[in-house]
Amino acid sequence: MALALYRKYRPATFAEVVGQEHVTDPLRTALSAGRINHAYLFSGPRGCGKTSSARIMARSLNCAKGPTPDPCGECNSCKALAPEGSGSVDVTELDAASHGGVDDARELRDKAFYAPAESRYRVFIIDEAHMVTTQGFNALLKIVEEPPEHVIFIFATTEPDKVLTTIRSRTHHYPFRLIPPSSMRALLERNIAAEGVEVEPSVYPLVIRAGGGSARDTQSVLDQLLAGAGPEGVSYSRAVALLGVTDVALIDDMVDALSTEDAATVFGTVEKLAEAGHDPRRFATDLLDRLRDLVLLRAVPDSAGGLVSAPEEELTRMVAQAERIGLATLSRYADIVHNGLLEMRGATSPRLVLELLAARMLLPSVTDAEKALLARIERLERRATAPAAPAEGGVEPPVRAAEGKFSRPSQRAASAGPAPVAEPVEPAPARPAAAASAGAGASAAAAGAQSAESGSSAPAAPAPSADGGWGAPRTPGGGTPAPAAGAPAAQSADGGWGTPRTPGGGTPAPEAAPAAQAAPAPAAPAADGAMDAAAIRNIWPQLMTALRKFTGGRSLEAMLTQATVASVEGHAVTLTHKSEPLSRRLSDQDNARKIAGALSDVLGGDWQVRCVHGNAPAAPAARAQQAAPAPERSFTRQSTAAAPPAEAPARPATPPSPARPKVTTSEPDIPLPPEPSDEDDEDLYNEDASPAPPPPPPPPDQDPDEVARKLISDHLGARPLD
Repeated sequence: MALALYRKYRPATFAEVVGQEHVTDPLRTALSAGRINHAYLFSGPRGCGKTSSARIMARSLNCAKGPTPDPCGECNSCKALAPEGSGSVDVTELDAASHGGVDDARELRDKAFYAPAESRYRVFIIDEAHMVTTQGFNALLKIVEEPPEHVIFIFATTEPDKVLTTIRSRTHHYPFRLIPPSSMRALLERNIAAEGVEVEPSVYPLVIRAGGGSARDTQSVLDQLLAGAGPEGVSYSRAVALLGVTDVALIDDMVDALSTEDAATVFGTVEKLAEAGHDPRRFATDLLDRLRDLVLLRAVPDSAGGLVSAPEEELTRMVAQAERIGLATLSRYADIVHNGLLEMRGATSPRLVLELLAARMLLPSVTDAEKALLARIERLERRATAPAAPAEGGVEPPVRAAEGKFSRPSQRAASAGPAPVAEPVEPAPARPAAAASAGAGASAAAAGAQSAESGSSAPAAPAPSADGGWGAPRTPGGGTPAPAAGAPAAQSADGGWGTPRTPGGGTPAPEAAPAAQAAPAPAAPAADGAMDAAAIRNIWPQLMTALRKFTGGRSLEAMLTQATVASVEGHAVTLTHKSEPLSRRLSDQDNARKIAGALSDVLGGDWQVRCVHGNAPAAPAARAQQAAPAPERSFTRQSTAAAPPAEAPARPATPPSPARPKVTTSEPDIPLPPEPSDEDDEDLYNEDASPAPPPPPPPPDQDPDEVARKLISDHLGARPLD
């Protein structure tokens, strides 16, 4: 019968113990100096060298040349205590799992008083010490505290917290740790060289990962592979089949499909996994390990070979995968898979849980968590840079085509054809404010065309825009400055957008137009292409970035987060906002100028912007009726209502303001309230600022006690006691 590898290559000295230098070095120093304690406690995970170190300690203490850190291996004690030796009568090794009672402890205590037969010390090695009962520890307490000079106790346990505190406080505690992968690989390569068997380099990471840092478990796995190896040695495919590890090709297919958002390949990989008979739980565990490696490669590019251990070919693929997936996305994937492993513990259909995990990874928009938001931002960044920097291997993330998506002229395909040319719109001449109504739009356009053909100049009367807020700037008196003679009218053809604004916020100066010119130039060049609301939404992130260069752009960016592009007509953009105060602020002349300037920086040309209150864009049929705004609620003094305005002579005759209606009351002798002061004008516009009227006081002729008793009787049905 072949001897197991972990027994065949068990260390015989402290120098041969792998990965426990933090324990072996102090012990070697203590043995060299002769500072030997009467009790030791070795704790740590299974298979990391606790019992082997206890035997080496007994061998070093009883060596003929000792105590020494390096036993000679020639004396009777060293040969008897060797890994394959027969043992010594002076070294007693007990398994507390089967000898942890009080009777066993009393028997051990009685043996401890006898002197050693042929060695220097009588050593008691108690393995699995946490299994000793409380009564057993109490029976050993006195002799462990004050043993004879020839007695040394060595306790070995995986759970030091279960050892009685009074025992633990009387020992020197040395904690053992799991063996790191680099030290474990050196140990395996040394054992394989001694065995003379060929093993592919890609097999070592699989064996080390299966061993979990335990030298005994790792060597047991390697022993199993060597037992089933043929003349060619241990191959990677044979190791994958025997250990049940997921094929690395399936892991690569899953990660590549996630990086390109290819849902068909993702779920196809799960199908291949089920057909191959792999365990979905093991696949999820291996996928989590791969995501861990990708996170390290993305966060620490120089971690290849150190923090991340893999074959050279696989490491190259992992570096390419880490470059295609963002760090936030990788972190989100790892969290989803980790939580999915917890859900798979009691699941009746692990494959279904795995498919649900894949769906969550493909859809970051199903949750409002911070990591999902970061993943969506990274996805948008990858799509934005996809035409300039395609993914490695010619694989680009699929981008959903949007109808009418805006693209610059330099980025359009040559086969796309020429851009549609907008028809020139003839500006209508300025008319009096009384004639600027929705019903007179057609007659105004006809009059403007006839005036242009006959060569007559536009009247000098002020021309406010039809929407009441998008034409030329108003004067403090409420009117609009008249344009120069011969200039095109400030009112646009659609009756609601007024004079085009420049990015700087001003209004372009009108130039004298020749009388013979019948068709003026269009407001914007046709090369910019036809724009719609969807195209403006696609360049919304660039618009937010362009706003930051303006003064107060950050606050504008915050206000625009809840705004929506309602419609685009030519170079006029209509925004909607759920909040009426914010929509008024965005419609302010200065804010609208900044937004238009940002649009000019991103798209070019001159733009006009306005914001209306509402959740949905207005219908085209109702837009003409909305051109004339409703009169704002205002307060007019009696003393100023009769006074004519300052520019009344320049305007056509308008009907006088109607007199303030008198309030009909049942008591006509009650005087009217006093007129508000100037500082109270603003409060008249704010309905929420007016305080609620106080409740009417109870009639003075009723007693409060009578009122209370009546309320109790009416509502509760109570009656007074006699």
